[in-house]
Amino acid sequence: MSIRIYPKIECRAPTPASRAVRLIATIGLVLFAAACTQTKVFVSDTELPEISGTARVLLMPSDVQVSELTAAGLLEPNAAWTASARTNIETALNSLMSGRNARLVHYRSATGDDSIDESHLQAFKLHEAVGATILVHKYVPAMALPTKKDKFDWSMGEAATVLRHSFDADYALFVYFRDSFASSGRAALIIFSALLGVGIPGGQQTGFASLVDLRSGDVIWFNHLFTETGDLRKPDSAHSATESLLKNLPL
Repeated sequence: MSIRIYPKIECRAPTPASRAVRLIATIGLVLFAAACTQTKVFVSDTELPEISGTARVLLMPSDVQVSELTAAGLLEPNAAWTASARTNIETALNSLMSGRNARLVHYRSATGDDSIDESHLQAFKLHEAVGATILVHKYVPAMALPTKKDKFDWSMGEAATVLRHSFDADYALFVYFRDSFASSGRAALIIFSALLGVGIPGGQQTGFASLVDLRSGDVIWFNHLFTETGDLRKPDSAHSATESLLKNLPL
């Protein structure tokens, strides 16, 4: 049995971890210590280029992982939960993007499976690195870079043009989610610790998304989400989380 513990906080405001996983979890705890869903959007100062007709948006494979949080505080990925969450998020993305001035182009590998082609792997990994850097230097005030403190100008450089040429797309949309649920042992520990006046966190949901201009490689929009509620394994909850993550998407 897995349980998510919801702290009694009134919300009044509207992997084994990779580097990005650790960063967004830490930033979430530092910036968003509330039970409600929190997001913070950054948009590039550069105006969107003129596009005749409907913009073609390459939807990259969603980087999703759902885990069980053990009593020891370790995240154990659950394949079945992750598969359900990924399906729900992709369904939500299709629905939410259909009402925008955009035509989705779904990423497909040469083999037709969920893998990333070798020719595109560098761009995929570079985006994760750039996203992790943005999380550190734009979402943690103490880590703000002097040259970027009052502006948002991050880029994937020429690596993005490979995706443009392969899929004839104007933009690429990257989506990253991590969700976790406290195991029964973790839940018991949380309750016992609370009786002693010690707070121990339960499961959390974090994510980030970015829209990249494939002409220049510039990240023109970025959003980070953190919440201690929600369940990506459930279609309605996954739709709500995805909708929050796409807040103020400039399309």
